[in-house]
Amino acid sequence: MKVAQKVAVVTGGGGGIGGALAQRLAREGARVVVADLDPGTAAEVAGAINAEHPGAAVSAGGDVADETVIAGLIAQAEAAFGPVDLYFANAGISGGSGLDISEDLWDATIDVNLRAHIRAAKLLVPGWIQRGEGYFVSTASAAGLLSQVGSAAYSVTKHAAVGFAEWLSITYGDQGVHVSCLCPMGINTKLLYEGENSGDPVGKAATGAVLAAGKVLEPAECAEIVLAAIDVEEFLILPHTSVLDMYRQKGADYDRWLRGMRRFQASLLAGER
Repeated sequence: MKVAQKVAVVTGGGGGIGGALAQRLAREGARVVVADLDPGTAAEVAGAINAEHPGAAVSAGGDVADETVIAGLIAQAEAAFGPVDLYFANAGISGGSGLDISEDLWDATIDVNLRAHIRAAKLLVPGWIQRGEGYFVSTASAAGLLSQVGSAAYSVTKHAAVGFAEWLSITYGDQGVHVSCLCPMGINTKLLYEGENSGDPVGKAATGAVLAAGKVLEPAECAEIVLAAIDVEEFLILPHTSVLDMYRQKGADYDRWLRGMRRFQASLLAGER
């Protein structure tokens, strides 16, 4: 899909990958609703966009896991620019480390990392089918294809996000609904360093695992790769191409892969002692 003159909603747009996506979309001629839990950061990103591309962006604050908030974003986009063509389900949280995660934190992580995608699709897909075209972009993670040392909630919900994106493509791909699923490793955002800054050895291991796995990309680099994939309507977006090799190794011998992951985890935890 060519994004010029299209209308996009980007959640988690107040910084990181979302902010970079919103800026790149505007640079390519799209009009963007920048949404974030923090309305101030969303407004800052929209303001920076409008300084370069006047009238190309509006901002909104709110919990994008809330169906009412999602409906409001869609209505805001329609009022400002027209019907939504692309929805970037990008907002995400890390959750917690292990089996001691509270029920409330599990609920929050599932809501933001998975149910927000489902709720947005439920509101948008029927209209896209009627119009003959729409595009849903799910930000998952390499953790959704592989796993994430030291982060149960993140691993589980990102696997689920990949699964939902696959299902969406299979079910509606022949009716004009395009789907892409973004699965990066390390991107230079606050989310990457949450574990390292937590003071928890397991959390530090989670960040260490990503830092050890490959180059940390800047959000703008990631956004460029995403827009190139959308242009050719590619489903699986891998800013770190080594993820595909790791994924193949996992599928080729699951037990060997699990043993290797346990050794990798042990080495990371030993380094934190």
